[in-house]
Amino acid sequence: MNQFSDERGGELRELFFETAQELLQALNDDALKLEKKPKDAEIIRSIRRTVHTLKGDSAACGFQELSELAHMLEDALAVEVVTASKMSLAELGFTAADTFGAMLTAYRQQTPLPETWPLRQMVQQLASGAEKRDGGVAKKSRATKKSSVAGQQAEWTEYEKLAAVAAQAEGKKIFHIVAQIDALCTMPIAARQLVANALRSVAEILGARPELGSTANVKKLDFLVATSLQESDVIAKCRIPTVISEAECFEFGLGKAEISNAEPELKPAIQPSEEQIDPGVAAVANDGLTRRSPVGETVLRVDAEKIDNVLNLVGELIIGKSMLQQVLMDYAQRSPKDALRARFGDAMGFQARVLNDLQRSVMKIRMVPVEQLFRRFPRIARDAAQRCDKQVELVLGGQETDLDKSLLDAISEPLTHIVRNAVSHGLESPAERERAGKPPTGKIRLDAYHQANQLVVEVSDDGRGIDEGKIKAKAVKTGLITAEAADRMSSPEVLDLIFRPGFSTADEITEISGRGVGLDVVRSVLHRLKGMVELETHPGQGTRFRLKLPLTLAIIKALLFRVAHRLYAIPLNTVAEIARAWESDLHLVDSWEVVQLRGQALPLMRLGRNSSGAGDERRGKIFILVIHHNERKMGLIVDTLEGEEELVIKSLDDQTIATDLVSGASILGDGRVVLIMNLAAVVERFTRSTGDASHFGVLLADADRTARGAAALAEVQL
Repeated sequence: MNQFSDERGGELRELFFETAQELLQALNDDALKLEKKPKDAEIIRSIRRTVHTLKGDSAACGFQELSELAHMLEDALAVEVVTASKMSLAELGFTAADTFGAMLTAYRQQTPLPETWPLRQMVQQLASGAEKRDGGVAKKSRATKKSSVAGQQAEWTEYEKLAAVAAQAEGKKIFHIVAQIDALCTMPIAARQLVANALRSVAEILGARPELGSTANVKKLDFLVATSLQESDVIAKCRIPTVISEAECFEFGLGKAEISNAEPELKPAIQPSEEQIDPGVAAVANDGLTRRSPVGETVLRVDAEKIDNVLNLVGELIIGKSMLQQVLMDYAQRSPKDALRARFGDAMGFQARVLNDLQRSVMKIRMVPVEQLFRRFPRIARDAAQRCDKQVELVLGGQETDLDKSLLDAISEPLTHIVRNAVSHGLESPAERERAGKPPTGKIRLDAYHQANQLVVEVSDDGRGIDEGKIKAKAVKTGLITAEAADRMSSPEVLDLIFRPGFSTADEITEISGRGVGLDVVRSVLHRLKGMVELETHPGQGTRFRLKLPLTLAIIKALLFRVAHRLYAIPLNTVAEIARAWESDLHLVDSWEVVQLRGQALPLMRLGRNSSGAGDERRGKIFILVIHHNERKMGLIVDTLEGEEELVIKSLDDQTIATDLVSGASILGDGRVVLIMNLAAVVERFTRSTGDASHFGVLLADADRTARGAAALAEVQL
């Protein structure tokens, strides 16, 4: 990395790590396609292009081990070699993706590099198999690569020959430049860069040996260039005193066979525009990274932290808007006939519209299609199916659906658990499926769509479904519940057991099941994200997991209410309806307070103590917020309603939060602090306490301490 400063080199490496993940995903995608279409020449070329780009970029960043391994794989993946090979090229692609991924992780974390011998062994087998085929296509291909001077031959890749064909079509001349570095030159790497810079002033560099950005210490340089100038003009540029002792220029020609081999890649590469030559073909940019197509130049990579800072500022503006609206309301009450009041109101309305547009624009910047996440799962499902000896087809839908980037990253682990669980537990073996009259290949569908202001991600399978009897038996055996309690449990309550920590119905421990880690992680992550997970199953037909998430964690529409004089809020989308009832309408059933709502018993959760007087009927009237939780309706008993409000969520640290019932706080326009209730934790805690209202008096005391801490925090911020 001599050519870069530390700061510039760090930026390039960060850019490389980002783009390398995209390259690895493309490598996995192509390997999956190759598994279905073995020996497909176009897919093999696509893999070589990906490996070639990774090779060049890693060399430019100084990751020599990765560059050399990618170079070895690229050489072995010549189309004429692999189409005659008996090796599983898809397996080679998967192994390469895993090895490159592990190496990238080691580079990023500055840890020792992993073992690469499995990939090297596969590459050597592929190369040695080609050498043993006497008279094979590989030897014929190498024999057609002719050079004008014996001993000066350079091996050019298909992509470099592709660029040569494109340049010839434009009427340019193609030259092979051979330059000898002066024996007295003590900086051969700098000499190589000087020659490359000189050539760029008169020609386009299509290829270089050794690669530009490589740290190899050599004395002979080979360049493949395209130019409209004469041979003498190009040579004159190369002859740099004390750096280059000798330079020769040879006309480079492509035979018909080589042109025909390159043309399949040429057509899609140059049809959109003359500049869209495949990455890795054109000259390397001055910063050492491979030049991208013009499409990539319209994309601006911005650190997510910068977007978060802008979003935080928008949130502060929304709080400021609420403060101004509160001031306007006070002013209107004091001076209802003042003419300035109407003008002030118009200005506030205009500001609110612009602020709403700004908020939506910033939120859209954070939104990314779920395709970025879904692309990982075909490989995950394929690997899990191989370990379980099952046949699986993964169907993806709704990939264009947008979601906040932070949420997308957070649900990756829960979705991985569910997909692997569907393969190991949900789907039957091919023999079982055939006996049940099903096709031997099981189907898993991964879908995403918007519902109101939520994102819903569904994972469904056409497997055996969930056996409730087996769940009960395992729960009783492990002491999770008693046999008497199991007999009284409803179907939703039985299914809820599989989300308990450590619970598993697997008979034996394998790599992907039976370890007691899985669906409890799914629920805990969803609760943390203010979402929920629903489960639907039909024996013999399959199972469906439904993950419901807010579109963003930053700004929500909320319903404000009071309990014991404390102000709370819950997301508005969780409220199905608001009902009123008298205290006398409530009944106690198995330690649960319930109320009859349209002929159905609604379980109630009382967040505060009953303070109604026996002779005061007016105080005996209560509000009930009917909420949906895990396909069940429950009611929250609250004292008064305060209305709807758009809240900017402020996260609270562990020192401020004294209970898990509160997921965050917000500041209203008049400076009051409102606590945002974590409904999932409320329901879970209330269920464990079997409806004991006195227990919640203690919990709300904790929430009161949290409110005081949040109020102190608000004073600092305001």
